[in-house]
Amino acid sequence: MVILALVVIAAAFGENVAPHDPNGLNLAAAFRPPVWEPKGEWAYLLGTDNLGRDILSRIIAGARVSLVSALYAIVFAGAIGGLIGMISGYFGGVVDAIIMRLVDIQMSIPALALALVIAAVFGADFDTVVIVIIVTYWTWYARIVRGEILSLKERDYVALAKVAGCGTATIFFRHLLPNIMNTLLVLATLQVGQVIIFEASLSFLGLGIQAPDVSWGLMLSDARNYITNAWWAITMPGIAIMITCLSANMIGDWLRDTFDPKRRQL
Repeated sequence: MVILALVVIAAAFGENVAPHDPNGLNLAAAFRPPVWEPKGEWAYLLGTDNLGRDILSRIIAGARVSLVSALYAIVFAGAIGGLIGMISGYFGGVVDAIIMRLVDIQMSIPALALALVIAAVFGADFDTVVIVIIVTYWTWYARIVRGEILSLKERDYVALAKVAGCGTATIFFRHLLPNIMNTLLVLATLQVGQVIIFEASLSFLGLGIQAPDVSWGLMLSDARNYITNAWWAITMPGIAIMITCLSANMIGDWLRDTFDPKRRQL
């Protein structure tokens, strides 16, 4: 939680807390090593890249792209996939069969291939990343929510709600949705790390964030040609991705254990 809190602060305030301009060029300070190296300087705690840009400042600025991408996945993909999963599980029959076949088709399409098509049509930028994330991750929510609804719709309180004359929308949002919120929360938390890695992969391949914007994946792409003589330029953003994803996954595991009575008793 502490690590994610620091990432959120970096994403919220960005350039205001960065020690240098993330895009500020200083060729005289190019390839400065981290401060603990013999030629390191306190002015550049994590070193500089090939253009003399401060790596720490760029990591702080890149946190915004990663968290906003994760937020889009949680909000939009979760809302779309959750609603479709509820409709599929509740109505069943032909509706369920059609929706699940669409889910299967979508999940069979490689995400990177989809990103190539969308980038060719709309261009490689942040909007492309958001579209690919939403189109890719709504299916996860749909499948899991459908499984939950198949069980919940057979409960007595749903039958009593139907007898009382409650409409479908009331049953969905008053009786079913509160009972799957724990599942949605855990899934959303676990997906934060996946989305961050996915966004970094798209930016690394040139299908996502483009300069002068900053993202961790773009930093990896810029530094890969200098890995032999400036290891810190590619290692530091990689560590940022790793610890952020690890923190999100650990929180997701904790939430799953907390909300599951069977796991909580172990």
